[in-house]
Amino acid sequence: MNITDITPRKSLALSLLAVTAVFWSLGGLLVKLVDWNPIAIAGARSLIAALLILFFIKKPSFKFSFLKFASAFVYAAQVILFVYATKLTTAANAITLQYTAPIYVAVFGALFLKEKVRWYDIITIAAVFGGMLLFFIDKLSPGGLLGNILAIISGIAFAFLALLLRLQKDDSPLDRIFWGNIMTAVVALPFMFQSMPDTRSLLGISLLGIFQLGLSYILFSIAIKNVTALEAVLIPFIEPVLNPIWVALVVHEFPGIYSMIGGGFVLLVVAARCIYTYCLSVKQGAASEESGG
Repeated sequence: MNITDITPRKSLALSLLAVTAVFWSLGGLLVKLVDWNPIAIAGARSLIAALLILFFIKKPSFKFSFLKFASAFVYAAQVILFVYATKLTTAANAITLQYTAPIYVAVFGALFLKEKVRWYDIITIAAVFGGMLLFFIDKLSPGGLLGNILAIISGIAFAFLALLLRLQKDDSPLDRIFWGNIMTAVVALPFMFQSMPDTRSLLGISLLGIFQLGLSYILFSIAIKNVTALEAVLIPFIEPVLNPIWVALVVHEFPGIYSMIGGGFVLLVVAARCIYTYCLSVKQGAASEESGG
């Protein structure tokens, strides 16, 4: 892209997308700083985010369907499992294992949407699972092992959410996110009354709900309309890079050497696949235009 092709609107969208990724990256640190039940953290964060999103969308749709309920359910599963995983394992492990979601999208897309699996999908899937194995070579406590497993399941839930939103492409994704946050808050409600968080934890929960989840998705919904598919996928990769850095700087938590190698490899492979598929789609589009298709 030539620099002259970047319009003010495009520049703003890219900036909003980058800010979104930075907000998302604060999740690991803030979850670590909040001393409360993980499910309660997820529910309180989602309740605050839902109120913020409601203020933005004004009138959510009350037309419910199986797909809409399923979207809310897998969203709730994703965010609850991610918070739980972050509490149990390192923030680096939790976020990187969740970012394997594009691989599951390729697998589930082939199984449920009958989408074709390409040769590069097979290579990417094998490479990512190879990288994931390194996470389990490091010496892990029983809680750390469970945290890694929950992070993987969170990534699977994230993949299902992407597929369900694709099936509802004519509806507002932000509306689906709103109802997902409502379901998360409802599921977590009993856990919120088991104990009360202290002042620092309340501040952390507020920051999680306002910036890390609520405002971030609002900015993402605005930015996504004016960026390319590649930019929409790659710029958020700022999140898994910054997430463990914030935690290391403040909490002094560091992943094991094998986890760092595996995490870097997984992110590199997933990013490479995104770049390749984008370039391939551009090339096919250009060829189609030349042939009059």
